[in-house]
Amino acid sequence: MTRHKKSKQLSPAEIERFVNDAERLHKTLVRPLISPSSDHYRASVKLNQALLKAVEEVTGKPAPFVRWNSTGPAKVA
Repeated sequence: MTRHKKSKQLSPAEIERFVNDAERLHKTLVRPLISPSSDHYRASVKLNQALLKAVEEVTGKPAPFVRWNSTGPAKVA
């Protein structure tokens, strides 16, 4: 039985795929128009924050699909 040593980092192609998938999930999480006082809203906000942190940890840069202005996330036209 042979053992394969697993890579310690994702390849550039895998990182690109990860960021693309993260962007789709991000758009799914921020799209629902539900009450900010609901449990589902708070859970989706926490999940989205964890997603953005993971993207930054993997790529070394903030998520490219989130644009910020002086008051928070800005909508891309």
